Amino acid sequence: MANPKQGTLLPLAEPGTHLFKKPTILLVEDNDEFRTYLKNSLEEHFTILEAVQGMEGWKKVLSSHPDLVVSDISMPLLSGIELCRKIKTDARTRHIPVLLLTALEGEETELQALETGPNDYITKPFNYDILFSRIKNLLNYQSVVRETFQKQVAVNPSEPAVEEEGEDQFIRKALAVIEKNMANPEFNVDNLRQELLLSRTSLYKKVLALTGQTPIEFIRQIRLKRAAQLLEKSNHNVTEVAYMVGFNNPKYFARYFKEQFGQLPSHYQQERKAKNVSSTGSFPAD
Repeated sequence: MANPKQGTLLPLAEPGTHLFKKPTILLVEDNDEFRTYLKNSLEEHFTILEAVQGMEGWKKVLSSHPDLVVSDISMPLLSGIELCRKIKTDARTRHIPVLLLTALEGEETELQALETGPNDYITKPFNYDILFSRIKNLLNYQSVVRETFQKQVAVNPSEPAVEEEGEDQFIRKALAVIEKNMANPEFNVDNLRQELLLSRTSLYKKVLALTGQTPIEFIRQIRLKRAAQLLEKSNHNVTEVAYMVGFNNPKYFARYFKEQFGQLPSHYQQERKAKNVSSTGSFPAD
């Protein structure tokens, strides 16, 4: 089949670096020949993981947290439909997109598959270019979702503009936990994952997938955004604000604040206060 043209795949950040890596796809297919064909066709663009049946696929989803799962439907032990249901009903994995492949035809099979919540569905035989395009679209959609959450968090950590179930509910819960512990300098990633009932690895993968940040960076960003709000809208000084948002060392607070906003917190506060005075004629009430 024709090799797909290079698509506009949005690369993923390598954890802890500013480099990029290929998105990871888990192929779950019991037909060795077809699975090998898919792997050979896709590995130029993606990092490929393999599973020969659904139960093995589920274990690899939990251990590896791929960026996308491509699964056959008809498999022993655990069908692709049941695998999709597990992925989409588990808080640790429901953010992972699923694309189902099947040679079965008929409305009943199609409806059964769609009820499990896959992100896409293709009937064999299919054109490889179409499969590649579907994969590319799903991964790009995930990147858009990630950017959207980043913007929502950046706008207002107290009032994230999210209303639906699923990934947005997870972000709401995470924000609520962080805000509840905002002034606690001992609050860390382990505390967050305990509150959210996730393993450390699951929390890392999920936060990274939805926000593009590690959990440590995510917590710090929320603290710094709240600090910016306090510096602008209250009469607390920089040191007081630092302690209010969980930094027990004002020097570290100033350094991270400058990395986030491009200026020291004292300059940020002076600038915002000056703007408030010029627009209202008085300082905002504490």
